[in-house]
Amino acid sequence: MSEYNKVRVSKLVLKNEKVKKKKKKDKSKNKDEKINVEENQEKINHGNWAEAKSVSEISGPVALEFGSQTYVTAMDNGLFTLGPPHNEGDGPLPEEILTAIIVNESRIALKSGYGKYLGVDKDGTIVGRSDAIGPLEQFEPIFQDNKLAILSSTGCFISIRDEDDSLVAKNRTAGPNELVKVRLQAIENTEQEINKLDEKKGNIKDIEKNYVKMFQKFQDKKMRMIEGKRSELKKAQQEGKLHESLLDRRAKTKADRYCK
Repeated sequence: MSEYNKVRVSKLVLKNEKVKKKKKKDKSKNKDEKINVEENQEKINHGNWAEAKSVSEISGPVALEFGSQTYVTAMDNGLFTLGPPHNEGDGPLPEEILTAIIVNESRIALKSGYGKYLGVDKDGTIVGRSDAIGPLEQFEPIFQDNKLAILSSTGCFISIRDEDDSLVAKNRTAGPNELVKVRLQAIENTEQEINKLDEKKGNIKDIEKNYVKMFQKFQDKKMRMIEGKRSELKKAQQEGKLHESLLDRRAKTKADRYCK
Protein backbone atom coordinates (compact mmCIF):
# COMPACT_ATOMS: atom_id res chain seq x y z
CA MET A 1 0.00 0.00 0.00
CA SER A 2 1.37 3.42 -0.98
CA GLU A 3 1.87 6.28 1.44
CA TYR A 4 -0.93 8.10 -0.36
CA ASN A 5 -3.44 5.35 0.42
CA LYS A 6 -2.47 5.42 4.08
CA VAL A 7 -3.65 9.00 4.40
CA ARG A 8 -7.15 9.22 5.91
CA VAL A 9 -9.37 11.14 3.50
CA SER A 10 -12.03 13.31 5.13
CA LYS A 11 -15.16 14.74 3.59
CA LEU A 12 -14.68 18.01 1.70
CA VAL A 13 -16.06 20.97 3.68
CA LEU A 14 -16.86 24.15 1.78
CA LYS A 15 -16.38 27.61 3.25
CA ASN A 16 -19.27 28.78 5.52
CA GLU A 17 -20.77 25.29 5.41
CA LYS A 18 -21.89 24.03 8.81
CA VAL A 19 -20.54 20.67 9.83
CA LYS A 20 -23.29 18.35 10.93
CA LYS A 21 -22.49 16.42 14.05
CA LYS A 22 -23.37 12.76 14.13
CA LYS A 23 -26.02 11.89 16.66
CA LYS A 24 -24.98 9.20 19.07
CA LYS A 25 -27.45 6.40 19.50
CA ASP A 26 -28.88 6.07 22.98
CA LYS A 27 -27.92 2.48 23.71
CA SER A 28 -29.48 2.59 27.18
CA LYS A 29 -32.87 3.46 25.68
CA ASN A 30 -32.67 0.53 23.26
CA LYS A 31 -31.67 -1.74 26.10
CA ASP A 32 -34.63 -0.61 28.22
CA GLU A 33 -37.00 -1.14 25.30
CA LYS A 34 -35.65 -4.66 24.79
CA ILE A 35 -36.13 -5.46 28.48
CA ASN A 36 -39.70 -4.15 28.36
CA VAL A 37 -40.48 -6.30 25.32
CA GLU A 38 -39.04 -9.39 27.03
CA GLU A 39 -40.93 -8.72 30.27
CA ASN A 40 -44.16 -8.15 28.38
CA GLN A 41 -43.71 -11.40 26.44
CA GLU A 42 -43.00 -13.31 29.65
CA LYS A 43 -46.15 -11.84 31.19
CA ILE A 44 -48.20 -12.98 28.18
CA ASN A 45 -46.64 -16.46 28.42
CA HIS A 46 -47.88 -16.66 32.02
CA GLY A 47 -51.47 -15.65 31.30
CA ASN A 48 -50.97 -11.93 32.04
CA TRP A 49 -49.23 -12.59 35.38
CA ALA A 50 -46.12 -10.43 35.72
CA GLU A 51 -43.04 -11.08 37.84
CA ALA A 52 -42.68 -8.97 41.00
CA LYS A 53 -39.52 -6.85 41.09
CA SER A 54 -39.78 -5.37 44.61
CA VAL A 55 -41.38 -6.06 47.99
CA SER A 56 -43.75 -3.12 47.61
CA GLU A 57 -45.32 -4.79 44.56
CA ILE A 58 -46.22 -7.98 46.43
CA SER A 59 -49.78 -7.28 47.47
CA GLY A 60 -53.15 -8.75 46.54
CA PRO A 61 -53.50 -11.89 44.35
CA VAL A 62 -50.14 -13.62 43.84
CA ALA A 63 -48.76 -17.00 42.78
CA LEU A 64 -45.46 -18.60 43.80
CA GLU A 65 -43.66 -20.05 40.78
CA PHE A 66 -40.87 -22.58 41.33
CA GLY A 67 -39.20 -23.71 38.13
CA SER A 68 -41.01 -22.86 34.89
CA GLN A 69 -44.81 -22.59 34.68
CA THR A 70 -45.30 -24.59 37.92
CA TYR A 71 -46.94 -22.97 40.93
CA VAL A 72 -47.43 -23.74 44.61
CA THR A 73 -50.95 -25.07 45.13
CA ALA A 74 -53.01 -25.19 48.33
CA MET A 75 -54.63 -28.41 49.53
CA ASP A 76 -57.70 -28.70 51.74
CA ASN A 77 -55.64 -30.23 54.59
CA GLY A 78 -53.65 -27.01 55.01
CA LEU A 79 -50.53 -28.25 53.23
CA PHE A 80 -48.97 -26.98 50.01
CA THR A 81 -47.44 -28.79 47.07
CA LEU A 82 -46.09 -27.99 43.62
CA GLY A 83 -48.83 -28.09 41.02
CA PRO A 84 -48.63 -29.56 37.49
CA PRO A 85 -46.88 -27.69 34.66
CA HIS A 86 -48.98 -25.14 32.78
CA ASN A 87 -49.13 -24.60 29.06
CA GLU A 88 -47.65 -21.41 27.69
CA GLY A 89 -50.19 -18.61 27.94
CA ASP A 90 -52.05 -20.13 30.91
CA GLY A 91 -52.10 -18.39 34.28
CA PRO A 92 -52.26 -20.07 37.70
CA LEU A 93 -55.35 -22.02 38.76
CA PRO A 94 -57.61 -20.69 41.56
CA GLU A 95 -56.06 -23.06 44.13
CA GLU A 96 -52.62 -21.74 43.14
CA ILE A 97 -53.52 -18.13 43.90
CA LEU A 98 -52.63 -16.68 47.30
CA THR A 99 -53.37 -13.27 48.79
CA ALA A 100 -50.35 -11.24 49.87
CA ILE A 101 -50.66 -8.72 52.70
CA ILE A 102 -47.91 -6.19 53.35
CA VAL A 103 -46.93 -6.28 57.05
CA ASN A 104 -44.18 -3.66 56.89
CA GLU A 105 -41.52 -2.39 54.49
CA SER A 106 -39.73 -5.75 54.34
CA ARG A 107 -42.25 -8.41 55.34
CA ILE A 108 -45.46 -9.86 53.99
CA ALA A 109 -48.08 -12.41 55.03
CA LEU A 110 -49.72 -14.90 52.69
CA LYS A 111 -53.27 -16.23 52.84
CA SER A 112 -54.53 -19.27 50.93
CA GLY A 113 -57.81 -19.56 49.08
CA TYR A 114 -59.16 -21.38 52.12
CA GLY A 115 -58.88 -18.17 54.13
CA LYS A 116 -55.96 -19.34 56.29
CA TYR A 117 -52.56 -17.67 56.73
CA LEU A 118 -49.36 -19.51 55.83
CA GLY A 119 -46.89 -20.25 58.61
CA VAL A 120 -44.05 -22.61 59.47
CA ASP A 121 -44.59 -25.84 61.41
CA LYS A 122 -42.05 -27.22 63.89
CA ASP A 123 -40.53 -29.55 61.29
CA GLY A 124 -40.16 -26.75 58.74
CA THR A 125 -43.27 -27.60 56.72
CA ILE A 126 -45.23 -24.63 55.41
CA VAL A 127 -48.86 -24.93 56.51
CA GLY A 128 -51.92 -22.74 56.01
CA ARG A 129 -53.99 -23.14 59.16
CA SER A 130 -53.75 -19.84 61.03
CA ASP A 131 -56.65 -17.42 61.42
CA ALA A 132 -54.45 -14.41 62.18
CA ILE A 133 -51.01 -12.99 61.39
CA GLY A 134 -48.43 -13.67 64.09
CA PRO A 135 -44.61 -13.87 64.06
CA LEU A 136 -44.68 -17.32 62.42
CA GLU A 137 -46.94 -16.08 59.62
CA GLN A 138 -44.53 -13.43 58.36
CA PHE A 139 -42.16 -13.83 55.40
CA GLU A 140 -39.38 -11.64 54.05
CA PRO A 141 -38.90 -11.51 50.26
CA ILE A 142 -35.20 -10.87 49.53
CA PHE A 143 -34.26 -9.57 46.08
CA GLN A 144 -30.66 -9.78 44.88
CA ASP A 145 -29.27 -9.59 41.33
CA ASN A 146 -32.81 -9.76 39.89
CA LYS A 147 -33.46 -13.00 41.75
CA LEU A 148 -35.79 -13.68 44.66
CA ALA A 149 -35.77 -15.96 47.69
CA ILE A 150 -38.31 -15.82 50.51
CA LEU A 151 -37.10 -16.03 54.10
CA SER A 152 -39.44 -17.54 56.69
CA SER A 153 -39.75 -16.54 60.34
CA THR A 154 -37.45 -19.44 61.33
CA GLY A 155 -34.53 -17.98 59.36
CA CYS A 156 -34.85 -20.58 56.60
CA PHE A 157 -35.76 -20.00 52.97
CA ILE A 158 -38.82 -21.63 51.44
CA SER A 159 -38.36 -24.26 48.74
CA ILE A 160 -39.93 -27.36 47.25
CA ARG A 161 -38.84 -30.62 48.85
CA ASP A 162 -37.70 -33.09 46.18
CA GLU A 163 -39.10 -36.19 47.91
CA ASP A 164 -42.77 -35.19 47.89
CA ASP A 165 -42.96 -31.74 46.19
CA SER A 166 -44.19 -30.17 49.43
CA LEU A 167 -43.49 -26.55 50.39
CA VAL A 168 -40.96 -26.31 53.22
CA ALA A 169 -38.51 -23.93 54.89
CA LYS A 170 -35.36 -25.90 55.63
CA ASN A 171 -32.20 -24.18 54.40
CA ARG A 172 -30.58 -21.10 55.94
CA THR A 173 -28.84 -20.24 52.68
CA ALA A 174 -30.52 -19.58 49.35
CA GLY A 175 -29.41 -21.83 46.51
CA PRO A 176 -31.03 -22.66 43.15
CA ASN A 177 -33.83 -24.65 44.83
CA GLU A 178 -34.80 -21.63 46.95
CA LEU A 179 -35.20 -19.26 44.01
CA VAL A 180 -38.83 -18.36 43.40
CA LYS A 181 -40.82 -15.92 41.28
CA VAL A 182 -43.81 -14.13 42.72
CA ARG A 183 -46.36 -13.64 39.97
CA LEU A 184 -48.75 -10.69 40.11
CA GLN A 185 -51.96 -10.31 38.20
CA ALA A 186 -51.32 -7.49 35.74
CA ILE A 187 -54.39 -5.45 36.66
CA GLU A 188 -52.76 -2.22 35.49
CA ASN A 189 -53.04 -3.41 31.88
CA THR A 190 -56.68 -4.21 32.42
CA GLU A 191 -57.27 -0.70 33.72
CA GLN A 192 -55.53 0.71 30.65
CA GLU A 193 -57.86 -1.28 28.43
CA ILE A 194 -60.85 0.07 30.36
CA ASN A 195 -59.63 3.60 29.82
CA LYS A 196 -59.55 2.95 26.07
CA LEU A 197 -63.32 2.45 26.04
CA ASP A 198 -64.97 5.38 24.30
CA GLU A 199 -67.79 6.62 26.49
CA LYS A 200 -69.47 8.47 23.63
CA LYS A 201 -69.21 5.91 20.83
CA GLY A 202 -69.58 2.20 20.24
CA ASN A 203 -72.24 -0.45 20.66
CA ILE A 204 -73.26 -0.86 24.30
CA LYS A 205 -73.63 -4.64 23.96
CA ASP A 206 -70.10 -5.05 22.56
CA ILE A 207 -68.57 -2.69 25.14
CA GLU A 208 -70.21 -4.58 28.00
CA LYS A 209 -69.15 -7.96 26.55
CA ASN A 210 -65.50 -6.85 26.31
CA TYR A 211 -65.69 -5.45 29.84
CA VAL A 212 -66.99 -8.77 31.20
CA LYS A 213 -64.20 -10.67 29.41
CA MET A 214 -61.62 -8.60 31.29
CA PHE A 215 -62.76 -9.69 34.72
CA GLN A 216 -64.59 -13.02 34.73
CA LYS A 217 -62.98 -16.36 35.59
CA PHE A 218 -64.87 -18.55 33.07
CA GLN A 219 -64.27 -21.66 35.19
CA ASP A 220 -67.10 -23.48 33.42
CA LYS A 221 -66.30 -21.80 30.06
CA LYS A 222 -69.54 -19.79 30.27
CA MET A 223 -69.80 -16.03 30.19
CA ARG A 224 -72.18 -14.48 32.70
CA MET A 225 -73.38 -11.13 31.54
CA ILE A 226 -74.00 -8.44 34.10
CA GLU A 227 -77.61 -8.16 35.22
CA GLY A 228 -79.60 -5.00 34.53
CA LYS A 229 -81.15 -3.08 31.67
CA ARG A 230 -78.83 -1.87 28.93
CA SER A 231 -80.90 1.29 28.71
CA GLU A 232 -79.23 2.34 31.96
CA LEU A 233 -75.82 1.89 30.32
CA LYS A 234 -76.88 3.86 27.27
CA LYS A 235 -77.97 6.75 29.46
CA ALA A 236 -74.67 6.56 31.39
CA GLN A 237 -72.77 6.55 28.08
CA GLN A 238 -74.52 9.75 26.99
CA GLU A 239 -73.71 11.37 30.33
CA GLY A 240 -70.06 10.30 30.16
CA LYS A 241 -70.41 7.96 33.15
CA LEU A 242 -70.15 4.60 31.38
CA HIS A 243 -67.16 3.29 33.37
CA GLU A 244 -68.84 4.05 36.70
CA SER A 245 -72.06 2.36 35.59
CA LEU A 246 -70.20 -0.75 34.39
CA LEU A 247 -68.35 -0.91 37.70
CA ASP A 248 -71.62 -0.75 39.67
CA ARG A 249 -73.15 -3.51 37.55
CA ARG A 250 -69.97 -5.58 37.77
CA ALA A 251 -70.20 -5.66 41.57
CA LYS A 252 -73.59 -7.41 41.30
CA THR A 253 -72.35 -10.53 39.49
CA LYS A 254 -70.81 -13.48 41.37
CA ALA A 255 -68.80 -14.50 38.30
CA ASP A 256 -66.49 -11.52 38.76
CA ARG A 257 -63.08 -12.48 40.14
CA TYR A 258 -62.52 -9.12 41.85
CA CYS A 259 -65.96 -8.44 43.38
CA LYS A 260 -66.61 -11.49 45.54
